[in-house]
Amino acid sequence: MAIGIVAVAVIGAAAYALPQYQVYSAKMHGEAELARATQNRQVLVQTAQAERDAEILRAEGTAKANKIIGESLKENSEYLRWLWISRLDNQTNKTVVYVPTDGMVPQLETGRIGEGK
Repeated sequence: MAIGIVAVAVIGAAAYALPQYQVYSAKMHGEAELARATQNRQVLVQTAQAERDAEILRAEGTAKANKIIGESLKENSEYLRWLWISRLDNQTNKTVVYVPTDGMVPQLETGRIGEGK
């Protein structure tokens, strides 16, 4: 009889404790998932901020470089001509045709028009 009472007590305790454990386990699992999601979100935010900061630094560097280059080229049109010609020399399979101009107006066969009459 004592064994039966002990068995009933054990089964009763298990019947009470099992749902409580399942609730506790689900709560712990949920908290772990929330902590993992929060950490992943923080990593994404920090990565985006770092990329933004790097892009700003690149843009500032480019702006400074452009300012320096612009200042150095203000009174230096000869360098721009040399650069243009040197770039033409480096191109392959290109034909360059020079068209004489007068005030940015191409002078195409203007000398021959009056000669034919």
